[in-house]
Amino acid sequence: MSERSQSKPYTAELGRRRIRSFVLRQGRFSAAQQRAFELHWPHYGLDYTGKPRDFDALFGRRVRRVLEIGFGNGEALRFAAQHDPARDYLGIEVHAPGVGRLLNALAADGSDHVRIYHHDAVEVLQHEIAAGALDEIRIYFPDPWHKKRHHKRRLLQPDFAALLVRKLAADGRLHLATDWQDYAEQMWDVLDATPGLRNRAGPRGHVARPAWRPQTHFESRGQRLGHGVWDLLYDRT
Repeated sequence: MSERSQSKPYTAELGRRRIRSFVLRQGRFSAAQQRAFELHWPHYGLDYTGKPRDFDALFGRRVRRVLEIGFGNGEALRFAAQHDPARDYLGIEVHAPGVGRLLNALAADGSDHVRIYHHDAVEVLQHEIAAGALDEIRIYFPDPWHKKRHHKRRLLQPDFAALLVRKLAADGRLHLATDWQDYAEQMWDVLDATPGLRNRAGPRGHVARPAWRPQTHFESRGQRLGHGVWDLLYDRT
């Protein structure tokens, strides 16, 4: 999950014009994080190739797989890997310090069922992940781009939602979380109207935070300031 200063490096498709949904701010890249790339990227990192990837061969087993888009500092992805070893996990994040932190954490945990991309999520989904390959997709606290003139930069747009549906298995699940009500409203507008998705809580509904999503310090701080949090859960139909 990302701090607001860690703007998400993903793209929204609007017709033929590609709108960037981020202004990349890498922040401070520590020596420990640099060493993480040097030591652990060869094992846990996936270099973007632009070609379909055989994840069965990569992980050495055939199981269900979960993708988290924009994992920030990796807190939720690490938690998931620790508590759900029966599934394989993929993560995508372009904020290099966050990637470094997660690399160190995965190595410390010995979580061999996790691989991560340091690349654009749209390109990874389009070119490296096969249709129906994912059991679940998670997008937690994407950049809200709260100014109205910037809403076109939000990640959750109709074309992107349709792309997510294509990558989910027939019984797959999409889980989103946001602490901006205005963004939750847009998510409902887009996802409730997307063919192949059904809101588990009913139209424009949300659920209590599921046990598989840990509550972070960032989220707790926001709630102390009076922010709400909306978890949206959709099933692939």
